[in-house]
Amino acid sequence: MSNLTLRDMSQVALFAALTAVGAFIKVPVPFVPFTLQYLFVAMAGILLGSRLGLASQILYIAIGLLGVPVFAEGGGPAYVLKPTFGYLIGFALGAYVIGLLTERLLEAHKGRLFLSVLAGLAIIYGMGALYLYGIMNYVTNSPISVVNTVLYGILLPLPGDIFLSGVAAFLGLKVWLHRRASAGAQEASQ
Repeated sequence: MSNLTLRDMSQVALFAALTAVGAFIKVPVPFVPFTLQYLFVAMAGILLGSRLGLASQILYIAIGLLGVPVFAEGGGPAYVLKPTFGYLIGFALGAYVIGLLTERLLEAHKGRLFLSVLAGLAIIYGMGALYLYGIMNYVTNSPISVVNTVLYGILLPLPGDIFLSGVAAFLGLKVWLHRRASAGAQEASQ
C-alpha cells in the first residue's frame, strides 16, 4: 500500500470509521442483528475502488482487533473466536471485489453496479457462513447444522442486505455520474 496520498489515507480512514459507525446503527429484527455496516462496505468498494476499499476494511478490522470496541459486539483479539468474525473478513474481500468490478464497468449502469454489489455480498455471506459453521462446530463446541447455518447466517439477514445493496448501487451511480460530469466540465474548460 505504498504511494498513498493524504487524500487516499483520509478516504480509507473515513470508510473505516463509517463501517464502525454502521455497526452501531442497528435495526431491531428477530434472530439476526441488522446493521448498516454493509452499506458502508459496499460504498467503500464503489467509491474508493478495489485497493483503497480493501484498505479501509483492513483498517477497520485491525482497529477492532487492537481492542477498540468498533465491532457490533465489542473488539479485541479474542473477537476472532466469535462466530460472526468471518463476516468481517468478508467485508474486506467484498469491498475489494465490489471495487474491482466497479473499476471494470465501462459505462455506468445501475443494474451492473447492483450486480457488482451483490457479488461482494455473496463473498461476505460465503465467508461469514463458513466461519460461523466452523467456529460453532469445531471451536465453541456448540454444534450447528448446515441448514441452520444457511438459515441464520444467510437467509434471515439477506433481505435487508439486498435492500442495502440497492441503496449502495443507487448512491454509487449518482456519485459516479457526478464525478464523470465534473471531469468532463474540467476538460472542456481547459
